[in-house]
Amino acid sequence: MGKLVFSVFVMLVAIVSAGPGFAGGVEASAVFDRLKSLAGTWEGTPEARGEIEAGEHENAKVKHVFEVSAAGTVVMETMGPGTDHEMINMYHLDGNDLVLTHYCAGGNQPTMRLDREASTAHNLVFNFTGGTNFDPAVDTHIHAAEIALHDEDAMISSWKPYVGGKQAGTMTFHLARAE
Repeated sequence: MGKLVFSVFVMLVAIVSAGPGFAGGVEASAVFDRLKSLAGTWEGTPEARGEIEAGEHENAKVKHVFEVSAAGTVVMETMGPGTDHEMINMYHLDGNDLVLTHYCAGGNQPTMRLDREASTAHNLVFNFTGGTNFDPAVDTHIHAAEIALHDEDAMISSWKPYVGGKQAGTMTFHLARAE
């Protein structure tokens, strides 16, 4: 009986010591700090799969600019600054959650939250929680996003649009730090 109690005690200490990140999860504040480190200009190429098409943008150079704003409480990502397809992503903490709002060139604003259990320090998974100016069962909108942070100078940013309530493909940006 003594060995069993000791084993349970050791296991509990290990779980408590591991903290919220135990079982593969991540802490939103640590992820937010990582996003802040992306500040600067990133360039790369888009890749479209599924029903969506990159059209004239396929194999073109794209630019994303990350800025830390509002006294360090928001990370703003501008996709395609100055183009007809410019979009903004705002990342901020909401208690123990990390929220992403995508301000789409299509005029809607889907909101996603970091899936802390599905994410790792190098692969961030954001899932749909709602939004404004669209009906998710009918209208085209971004429904999920994933950011793979390879190192300080390379990332892959993937966005999953939904049309008619179903995933319609993936738009992926292969990005490298330019500045």
